[in-house]
Amino acid sequence: MSTKIILAVLLSGLTLGVSAQQPASSFERGNSLQARLDPRFADVIVGCNIAPPAIQFGEGPDDNSSPPMPTLPAATFIPGVIQGGKTWQVVWRWQGNNADGPIAGENGTILFANNDAGNVMELDPETGLARIIHDDINTAGAVSRSKNGALYVATRGIGTGIEQLEPERKLLTNSFNGEPLECVGGVMNDLTADARGGVYFSVSGTGVFYADAQGNASQYGDVPGANGIILSADEETLYATNGGTVVAFDVQPDGSLTNQRDFGQLQGGQGGDGSAIDSEGRLYVATGRSADVFAPDGTFLGSIPGPQGMHGVAFGGEDKRTLYGIVFYGSWGTQAARNAIVAIDTIAQGYAGRAK
Repeated sequence: MSTKIILAVLLSGLTLGVSAQQPASSFERGNSLQARLDPRFADVIVGCNIAPPAIQFGEGPDDNSSPPMPTLPAATFIPGVIQGGKTWQVVWRWQGNNADGPIAGENGTILFANNDAGNVMELDPETGLARIIHDDINTAGAVSRSKNGALYVATRGIGTGIEQLEPERKLLTNSFNGEPLECVGGVMNDLTADARGGVYFSVSGTGVFYADAQGNASQYGDVPGANGIILSADEETLYATNGGTVVAFDVQPDGSLTNQRDFGQLQGGQGGDGSAIDSEGRLYVATGRSADVFAPDGTFLGSIPGPQGMHGVAFGGEDKRTLYGIVFYGSWGTQAARNAIVAIDTIAQGYAGRAK
């Protein structure tokens, strides 16, 4: 092949890569269904030893209103964490029940899962442009990358489970005690991957689970309100939200969990959700209207006020000194469902040793 032809092919590939980045309006909102909204759900749980309770979502499919974006409040000073007066900026908006479980990507980008669209997207916050990096996901819920670089996604459709996307795509787990994960009840919420090849995940209304590298899932503790979940930097402590409380576990060498204890009480809101850690070991927990910040010993340091509906946070940016929040507004499960990603500059720096 001649040099000119090779150059032409390379330039063509470069052009395709650039053209894959598009603004929000160019992407389909999608129509993936969480398991409990799928007409096939009854057939899945018919064989469960104990059938899970029903869950009601949204306000009906006929809600076509266009909700306003929630107010973006200014931050109050928290020493070592954030300057007072800093304000959130919107870097992404989209229709649907999309944008969940964000983590830092390469070169200042952010990765996040799209529930309705069934994909994982990479966003450049500087330009507001994004591209789909993994598609055809079974109702993507949240993403996590381990210290070893493996990327995982929580799937919320029929066949609920944890799927590895990188370095190779394969199922990690979709069962517990020999039954489909749908049988445990609740909704697959969040996940955090460890360096052993395992993944911790939360199921709302049920609790905290760990799937080891072979996909064997075990449940630990008593955390009925489990939602946000994240490992400490040394991976010796696991944090999980439980309604208005944050609990902590000690992580054993085999990945099992012991010594459940209350770590901190949320003060900026009552619904603990997606969480992040910084380079000093502080914990940041989205509460629905703030990011509550805790010292490594559980001392409450303050709240960073956020827009109503902020249900997850993650550090990102070139130097990881930007805190990103995901915001849901409108009516869940309807045409009025909306999501946004917002960003605010911080003094604190996110932990660089792991994307989440």
